[in-house]
Amino acid sequence: MPPVQGINMSLTFNHQTNDISNATGTVTFNGTAVGADNTPPPPYFGSRGLFGGGAPDHLDYVTIATTGNATNFGDLTSGSWGLSACSNGARGIFGGAAGSNLIEYVTIATAGNATDFGDLTVARSKSAACSNGISGIFGGGNDTVVNVIDYVTIATAGNAQDFGDLTVARKELAACSDGTYGLFGGGYAASDSNVIDYVTIATAGNAQDFGDLTVARDGLASCSNRTYGLFGGGTDSDWSNVIDYVTIATTGNASDFGDLTVARKNPASCSDGARGIFGGGLASGTNTNVIDYVTIATTGNGTDFGDLTVARRLLAACSGT
Repeated sequence: MPPVQGINMSLTFNHQTNDISNATGTVTFNGTAVGADNTPPPPYFGSRGLFGGGAPDHLDYVTIATTGNATNFGDLTSGSWGLSACSNGARGIFGGAAGSNLIEYVTIATAGNATDFGDLTVARSKSAACSNGISGIFGGGNDTVVNVIDYVTIATAGNAQDFGDLTVARKELAACSDGTYGLFGGGYAASDSNVIDYVTIATAGNAQDFGDLTVARDGLASCSNRTYGLFGGGTDSDWSNVIDYVTIATTGNASDFGDLTVARKNPASCSDGARGIFGGGLASGTNTNVIDYVTIATTGNGTDFGDLTVARRLLAACSGT
């Protein structure tokens, strides 16, 4: 084939792995990318972000890739403060509202009210949840302060089963996942905690120590992509705007990512795999409706996204399509 004028192309062929790479971009043959990472995002990431509860029973939704104000989705059943949420991409589940053992679910693509899913093993509020797209796990919370981790199969309604225990019993913690590991960070026991625990979501068992947050705090929120987990907001000695990040596949302490636009406690967070959003919370004693966004792959401060339909705290978030 004659050379193409005006294009400087350099291809590398790895004879051991059969990978073809191009330093200037993706290589495509007959419309198919070759030598690129074409792994689809984990199924619990999606284009729609849901924010549920936080005193009002409202469910709001946004399109994560497009800034703008939230729209009403429907309602949770009742008494929906202090809950946590996760999804399998199609179904979002919310558990532990108002110190109950209630789990409820919605179909993320279809606006409407929540339906009963089953019960947690222990009634509690202020837990944290994440998923691998199949199992959803709920860790910590306060009845007293518990170290319990429960799990459910998100596609099948039913009661939760015991998964294992956190390394430290605590409430108002946050959780995220890369599809393999689930991380639980921060929270409050006898004092604010900087502890990050991890579990392998596909295998029930007790959590192990992962590392520490940059600042010990409770009432924070978390989101992730396939590589990085972010922990934002909360309180330490004061309202916090801190966003930390970790590489989920590698244990170690968190590093500074940037700052939220508003320092606040008890926001909620979710992700579409590229962008993470943080919504609501308690800012200097007043509930806020602020939603911020960050690009998870690039450290930096949050940017205004829009507003929730109602200012509130102690809400939960998940995403799907």
